[in-house]
Amino acid sequence: MTSAQDTEDFFVTAPDGAGLAVRDHGGDGPPLLLLHGAGRTLLDWEAVAPLLTGRHRVLAMDVRAHGKSGGGEAGWTFAKTVADVAAVVAACGIPDAVPVGHSLGGMIAACCLEELPETPGAVNLDGHGMGRPEQYVGLDREYVVQRLAQAREFADAAMGRPLPGGTLDAVLAQHAAMAAALGISARRWEAGVRRGAARNADGELYLRPERVAGLGMQQAMAEIDLFGLYRRLRRPLLIARALRPNPSTPGMPWVDELMAAYVRGLHADLDELARTQPWVEVAGVDATHAMLMERPAEVAALVTDFAARVHAGGPGRRAGRR
Repeated sequence: MTSAQDTEDFFVTAPDGAGLAVRDHGGDGPPLLLLHGAGRTLLDWEAVAPLLTGRHRVLAMDVRAHGKSGGGEAGWTFAKTVADVAAVVAACGIPDAVPVGHSLGGMIAACCLEELPETPGAVNLDGHGMGRPEQYVGLDREYVVQRLAQAREFADAAMGRPLPGGTLDAVLAQHAAMAAALGISARRWEAGVRRGAARNADGELYLRPERVAGLGMQQAMAEIDLFGLYRRLRRPLLIARALRPNPSTPGMPWVDELMAAYVRGLHADLDELARTQPWVEVAGVDATHAMLMERPAEVAALVTDFAARVHAGGPGRRAGRR
């Protein structure tokens, strides 16, 4: 563990030498490690973390190639992020921490549950990726494949590129509009954007992850078989799904159609998983994908309830939580 670079973060060295930024929120009790989503930072947990410290020791980290963590110049894989988590929990003396992840972080948490033997349980908060074409209920498979490729192409084109106009203004305006649509404060979203901004060798402003890492991350998310992973698990996993749709995407009505079809298929698959896999619990959160900022208390309550059962030695499962 290295010395603090500022008053709130400290750094742990990953197996490949990357520096991993970690924030200790304090607290006492069974440990939790909080993992954020793609393109975001550990600041996404600022509303939830204080609600967890009454019962847990709580730490959050910037996933590699995000925020203040290194690793942006190399390829990005889930195996590397799991090794990063292992390095952080070892350095902090909390090998039995429950990883709690949102979006991409939730997918990482599930991978940790399979790969790290001392991980007693994990929480995946709405981390589903884009799924499989057959999950898009009511839509032609080839149409879905075409649209998913279009969305991937759009995301890949912008990954790690200099921001238009050389400022954060346009990005912050988009986040402010989204916050207004959700009826929440834009302050934490803005803080996360600013933490994730960096300058390249030419001094141009861009949003992390860097292009090489970002393209690898997109590929990893497209290739992972989450439901196959879930069926292999023999330790408790809580999957929380958003119960409300995201705000519409201006000028792209096909995105809303695509996501509505995906949610129908995803929820059917999650219900079947919960019925057939004794180690998996599925719960709903009355929020959109932005649940950490919309419903921090509801998220914290789900996490503390699940973690208490896991650390008490139970299966983590409670009937009726769908």
